[in-house]
Amino acid sequence: MSPVEHSERKIVTLGHISGVHGVSGWLKIYSLTEPREAIFGYQPWLLGEQKETVRIKEGKKHGKHLIALFEDASDRSQAENLVNRQIAVFRDQFPELPETEFYWADLIGLAVKTQSGTELGNIKTMLATGANDVMVVQGERERLIPFVQGPYVKRVDVEQGLVVVDWDPDF
Repeated sequence: MSPVEHSERKIVTLGHISGVHGVSGWLKIYSLTEPREAIFGYQPWLLGEQKETVRIKEGKKHGKHLIALFEDASDRSQAENLVNRQIAVFRDQFPELPETEFYWADLIGLAVKTQSGTELGNIKTMLATGANDVMVVQGERERLIPFVQGPYVKRVDVEQGLVVVDWDPDF
């Protein structure tokens, strides 16, 4: 593992190492990707605050968990030193999406305004509810606004840092 130069490249957290598995250096992986196994498709990973670069030798589903073996880890004691480290990647490692789809990482921090120009705040985080994703917008108060394009979300302009919504500011 080695520290990586990342200068101005945006870094996105995809999960963390939640524990060790067995004695051969395998690690339990908690993934924020959808589907969970998609985390294995992003290489290399950047671990912890130091953003050490690691490559996965093998990654797979194991029961309810995901487990991974790194190229440079060969025993349990090495693996134990990596537990609780965040797993991140460079944003430019993500595949391009169609024009009407967005990665949550690109939405967080964007300003949210109504069609009439009333500022509601900025997207603090996103939630998956099953039916649809929800923007948690923090302004003078917190609002939960469904991220449903058409009825509620009228325009997303990542370059301008703006989401325009059809939403009652009093709600």
